[in-house]
Amino acid sequence: MAVHEDSNPHKKKSSDALDEIPTFNVENMQNNTRVINYSRTFMSIIGGVIAGILGFTGLMGFIFYFLVMAITTVGLAAKTGFAVHSYFDSWNRIVLDGILGGLLSFVLFWTFAYDIVHIF
Repeated sequence: MAVHEDSNPHKKKSSDALDEIPTFNVENMQNNTRVINYSRTFMSIIGGVIAGILGFTGLMGFIFYFLVMAITTVGLAAKTGFAVHSYFDSWNRIVLDGILGGLLSFVLFWTFAYDIVHIF
């Protein structure tokens, strides 16, 4: 059976398409994910202390947490030069990883700083 090939020089050949398949080093991906988790945990602790010192209570504290996480996401994306696919397999890694894990650290340090500054 014959295959019809297009004579358009601007079309990519199948061998060129294989060269563009992204390849990732697993160790580098794990290290990058670890850096994201450490960064989010650190920013959660700092954000919790700031929220406690400023006296945020209730919903305002949680809104502040998600604002801190949005700023952290933008900072991590800026660190990659907004070329996230060079370091991660998708944007979900940089946007969503570690947000709920950092929430527990945030609440711990938020209540601790609030108690020290506003109660004692």
